[in-house]
Amino acid sequence: MSDFYQEILQVRAGAELIHDEATMMNSYQQLAENISENLADSNPLLLPVMMGGLYLAGQLIPRLDFPLELDYLHATRYRDKLQGNELNWPVPPSTKVADRTVLIIDDILDQGITLAGIIDKLQKAGAAEVQSVVLTTKKCPRVLDVGVTYSGVDVPDIYVFGCGMDYRGYWRNLPQIYAVADS
Repeated sequence: MSDFYQEILQVRAGAELIHDEATMMNSYQQLAENISENLADSNPLLLPVMMGGLYLAGQLIPRLDFPLELDYLHATRYRDKLQGNELNWPVPPSTKVADRTVLIIDDILDQGITLAGIIDKLQKAGAAEVQSVVLTTKKCPRVLDVGVTYSGVDVPDIYVFGCGMDYRGYWRNLPQIYAVADS
């Protein structure tokens, strides 16, 4: 096995559980109820942000019992690294957002830079309303004040993974949220 793969295994083995699976299931249900209450009559376009928003979208969509349209976008600052800088757009949404209510689905609100950039681009594309749902809100100073519409669980200001969030591209598949030891 490569040194990199060994690192991935060691990070998981030494990680601290932050939120268990039951907590996460309750969070998905509460988020879906809040979203349903506000968007059921709006014919929304849901846009998961790849890759992290895919997991949350998979948990939310079956719980939303109203007509909706689904597309996706890929905007990232990290590219499987631990830190990121400029916002890159590998894949914009293919569905027109003009005059639509759009719900951005993402994994974590950290500094706010990525989400703010996505909201700005969708507003400039003519979206009638842009709302956002994040699975986790990191308790850290924000670079940008982003008004998140729906937020799941809080996480401390440390490196977390699981439930769609990754460690160097791995561990998105875990149904719990963990913190990297010594982060």
